[in-house]
Amino acid sequence: MQDRLFGASVRRLEDEDLLRGKGRFIDDIAFPGMLHASFVRSPHGHATLGAIDRAAALALPGVEAVLTLADLRPLLRTVRPVTALPSPSMKLELHRPVLAADEVVHVGEPVALVVAASRALAEDAAALVGVTYEMLPAVADCRAALAPDAPRAHRNAPHNLAAAFVMDYGDIAAAFAAPARVFRASLWQHRGGAHSLEGRGNVAVYDPVEDRLTLWCSTQAPHAAMAVLADMLGRDEQNLRVVAPDLGGGFGPKLVFYPEDAAVAAAALKLRRPVKWIEDRREHFVATTQERDQYWDVEIAVDDDARIRGVRGTMIHDHGAYTARGVNVPYGAAQAMTLPYEVPAFRLDVKLAVTNKVAVTPVRGAGQPQGAFAMERLLDRVAHGMGLDRAEVRRRNLVPAALMPRAKHLATRGGVAVVLDSGDYPRCLEAALSQAGWAEFPARQRAARAAGRYFGIGLANFVEGTGRGPFEGVTVRIGTAGTVHVLTGATAMGQGTRTMLAQIVADHLGGDMTRISVAAGDSAAIAQGIGGFNSRQAVMAGSSAHLAAVKVRGKALAIAAHLLEAAAADLEIDGDRVRVKGAPDVNVTLATVARAVAGRPGYALPPGVGPGLEATEHLVVDAMAYANGTAVAEVEVDIETGGVTIRRFVLAHDCGRAINPMLVAGQLAGGVVHGIGNALFEWMGFDADCQPTTTTFGDYLLVTADAAPRLELVHQQSPSPLNPLGIKGVGEAGVIPTPAAIAAAIEDALAPFGVTIDRAPIRPHEIVALIAARRGGPKTAAI
Repeated sequence: MQDRLFGASVRRLEDEDLLRGKGRFIDDIAFPGMLHASFVRSPHGHATLGAIDRAAALALPGVEAVLTLADLRPLLRTVRPVTALPSPSMKLELHRPVLAADEVVHVGEPVALVVAASRALAEDAAALVGVTYEMLPAVADCRAALAPDAPRAHRNAPHNLAAAFVMDYGDIAAAFAAPARVFRASLWQHRGGAHSLEGRGNVAVYDPVEDRLTLWCSTQAPHAAMAVLADMLGRDEQNLRVVAPDLGGGFGPKLVFYPEDAAVAAAALKLRRPVKWIEDRREHFVATTQERDQYWDVEIAVDDDARIRGVRGTMIHDHGAYTARGVNVPYGAAQAMTLPYEVPAFRLDVKLAVTNKVAVTPVRGAGQPQGAFAMERLLDRVAHGMGLDRAEVRRRNLVPAALMPRAKHLATRGGVAVVLDSGDYPRCLEAALSQAGWAEFPARQRAARAAGRYFGIGLANFVEGTGRGPFEGVTVRIGTAGTVHVLTGATAMGQGTRTMLAQIVADHLGGDMTRISVAAGDSAAIAQGIGGFNSRQAVMAGSSAHLAAVKVRGKALAIAAHLLEAAAADLEIDGDRVRVKGAPDVNVTLATVARAVAGRPGYALPPGVGPGLEATEHLVVDAMAYANGTAVAEVEVDIETGGVTIRRFVLAHDCGRAINPMLVAGQLAGGVVHGIGNALFEWMGFDADCQPTTTTFGDYLLVTADAAPRLELVHQQSPSPLNPLGIKGVGEAGVIPTPAAIAAAIEDALAPFGVTIDRAPIRPHEIVALIAARRGGPKTAAI
């Protein structure tokens, strides 16, 4: 590998088409005779479902059908897609129905599907569908849901405990025994969504000639969607194709298969017409999966030198009304909690409560920001309680570089041992502190307070498990025109997948990225694929692309050696040609090389090689590559309005070898801004009847440009030994430490008032209330 491109900040290949309006998103796909769908959705958090009156809707000219579960059932082998990852901790089977049958369990649950000549007509007709409901008690608070006498979120369920597990190791009782010093925190991390620029959507087309159903879907995992759809429809996978076109962001909720996906596909089969459904923004608020809403009661035991002896506690997680993915969000939160630190003993009792809210699945970070928040808040308690600098407490407890690789006495949800593969966490901490001017901050803070301004600084460490396996398939092929084709099950979601793969492959096959065509997110392009999530694309697909390109390069050189009557070791690939080193005029094009093994009737192939110039690789890596970093936030708090201004934000990070530093910086910036939203803005409100109270961007606030700070990045590199490129994922890294660092900074700014920040997000009116409650009062207060 010549590394002409690997490690360079080359411009993204995706951008020209996107900037010129040539992208092809789900709503850009159209077919002759296409129909449009709109869903009738439950307006209630919990109710029985009675009669559905379709007459008024069907009377509108242009309305083709109003479909209920009874209409679709003959087309479906199962009406409840199984999308949950297996776990022995599950207590209830809560798979979502394609359409509700006799009970609705959250606002926004689909009840019927209207198909018409236009989207506007379909929406008008959906409003005319009459549905009889009988209200049932709704469960809004996940803590109250676990009480024995709580109403059932599903009327026939024996209880509201979706799952329960304990994550533990070591002698926790001994860790907390005298003379340990113990500090506690009760935390609430509130529910939020992903809110990608583009919502979900489907276009389903049935071809009766091939007996093939194609579903264009805004999904992060086309192969997984194809497998679920094949199971539901009872069709062979060869007669199904799922394609993810350009995605306007994914962030987790587009990972899972939805009832709407199956309903649209079944409608296309039933009506023998193309059917399109595009989610609107309100639907995204009430029907697309969300995340968080966790209540933590945790405590930490340390010795007299502030070295951790143990961490223990409980966490209650709002699971929502259905199991759309599994236990991975609370599991990821629990596991992430102690990763950066030496923690001899640990125990966390976790319960997942069913409520009458939209189901919970991963949003960027998949629980890891919540685990980091809990741990970092505890460490700040230690620092305050023992009169130590907050950074010093971290220094004494971070996993030292000399111990790498470091086993953590934990296992992933798939049972793979957690081993921190590489990194220098203390060096990353010091780099962030130096860049942020941590040591000099107290002087700045004193000067600001003298002027009536309240500055604060906070820090947080994180370790993220990236590159979840077991594999991602990649085929590299040189066609007879000389174009290099890269086909992968990885899914592009805006993160630069095409550029990343082209950089890796081009280094082996001529160094010209413009000659490389990347097809990602199409189940017909490659047989095996898993998709995009958990910061895995570069680690898994990138490594497979590297191995496939190495094989293709070797074969290309062997064929060219025969054609040029030269030794393969004396050849090199440059641009679209294979040439003799030191004699560039002696060369052959890659197109000629590819044609030499394309096969001609009656003519022999070059000796020692098989037909075709391609290779497919599925590098299997079960162990995860652990990225790490330190965030430092400096804020100013307006004590009259509760407004928070982020003055500086520093992130020192280590993602192993960086394929494209510019893309790395972009992913980190996006993650940090997402984390700012989690810390200060994004609030998904529900009332006592589980009616959502934030269903527009006028109520649910996202970070805008004026709230995004100048991001200062410090890059560290500790190559991972787990893959041939030495890389780790980076897509979620920025979001993980950000809420914890900002909460700590706000708390530091408000130290004169004795305010404690124990939730995220923390909103302006809450800050004002805390200050008002503590003016002249005791030095501690929790919200």
